[in-house]
Amino acid sequence: MRLRLPRALLLVACAIAATASAQEAQKKCTASARECEQQIREMLTGRAWLGVELEEINPGLVIKTVAPDSPAERAEFHIGDRLMAVNGHGLKEGTIKDFKVLMGESKEPRRLRILIQRHGILKMIEVRTEALSKAMIDRIVAQHLAQYHAIAATASKSPQQ
Repeated sequence: MRLRLPRALLLVACAIAATASAQEAQKKCTASARECEQQIREMLTGRAWLGVELEEINPGLVIKTVAPDSPAERAEFHIGDRLMAVNGHGLKEGTIKDFKVLMGESKEPRRLRILIQRHGILKMIEVRTEALSKAMIDRIVAQHLAQYHAIAATASKSPQQ
C-alpha cells in the first residue's frame, strides 16, 4: 500500500521550508566581521559563566544542557533540573531574563546558591561561576562569524579580517 500526501499538504510543507530558508538568508550581521569579533571579545572577556543552557517552561525554568567541564557540571547540575530560586530570590515562575538579572551582569565570578527541584525533591546547590576561557570566547566568535558573516569557523583565527 502506497501512502501519498495530499498535494496541498506538500505545497504547505515546501512553503514552510522556503520561508525558513529565506529567514536564514536574512540573518546577517550589519557590522563588519572585524567589528563583531572585537565587540564580542570585549563583551565576554572576564564575563561570569555557569555553564547551563536554560529552557523556559510554563511556568519556570529547567536546565536544557550542562556544558562539559563547567562550574555547573562540577556542582552536579543535571538536565531537567527545575530552578526554584537563586540566592533566595524565587524563580518558580521566572524567565531566562529573570535568571540573568539574578546572576548579575557583572564581569566577576561569584558564588551562587541555587535551589533546584529534581524528581520532585528540592536540593540546594552552591556553585561559583567562572570567567569564560579564551578558548570558549574563540568558539563563540567563530560560531558568530560562521553563522552571521558566512566566514568559515577556522577563519576567525586568522589575522586578516
